[in-house]
Amino acid sequence: MKKLLCVITLVTALFTAYSQNDHKHDVVVKSNGDILTGEVLEITDSTIRFTYTGEKLVYSIKKTEILKITFASGRTETFAAAPTTPAQPAASAQPAASTTEDPHNKIAILPFGYVKDGQPLAEEVSESVQNQCYDLLSKHSGTYTVVSPRAINVKLTKAGINRSTILNYTMADLCNLLGVEYIIDGTITQRHTTQTTYGNSTYSTKKKDDDKKETGYGSNYSTTQQNYETVMDLKIYNEKAQIVYNQNRKAFWQTEDAYKNTLEYLIKRCPLYTK
Repeated sequence: MKKLLCVITLVTALFTAYSQNDHKHDVVVKSNGDILTGEVLEITDSTIRFTYTGEKLVYSIKKTEILKITFASGRTETFAAAPTTPAQPAASAQPAASTTEDPHNKIAILPFGYVKDGQPLAEEVSESVQNQCYDLLSKHSGTYTVVSPRAINVKLTKAGINRSTILNYTMADLCNLLGVEYIIDGTITQRHTTQTTYGNSTYSTKKKDDDKKETGYGSNYSTTQQNYETVMDLKIYNEKAQIVYNQNRKAFWQTEDAYKNTLEYLIKRCPLYTK
């Protein structure tokens, strides 16, 4: 009888351990590619409360950082479009669907990439060039409608897309997301080169009546200008991700803001510009 009880106890313990090991967990996939395994305790309007497997500490995670939750029951809940991760290099990211507005003849200008001496500049600089491009084209767009940069950037931000993650999406994906037929994408590359020094000197004389001697007064000054080499790459894509305009041009001037003249030159010669 004692042997039978021992056998029953052992079988029960093994079954319990097996059940615990086989227990499924909730899986949270974040927008940066992190995968969290544990239990989702609560979902609020802005966050989720989450605890890791085998731990008691509860974390609050913003819903804007989450792409998808796969619950232990097998049900999934999606919060945003999932970008391509290194584990799935062949998969194309699918941004959220656009509105039902007609995209025909609508143009979106993306924030420009701006790389100076090998380092990307702040997003504010990229958006500044984006606005300059909008000002140039919107006045000569003819039958086309150029969507305001703010409206474009709001949609990109809501989809979790910035200059560092935008390569995870095709231009067809972005056209669909932004509700446009054409996308303008540009990059400015700039580097320090030489310095130019400009000098000037003056001299004046004054005659004294008493001894009829002349005295002279002179002054010299110089200024130094830093020169730059600036190259702009500008492309226009349609909703099928086909390139309809592709130009690369080196700025004629060597000043830091020489890209402005280059941008104007390229925009005036693109197929979306109307005189």
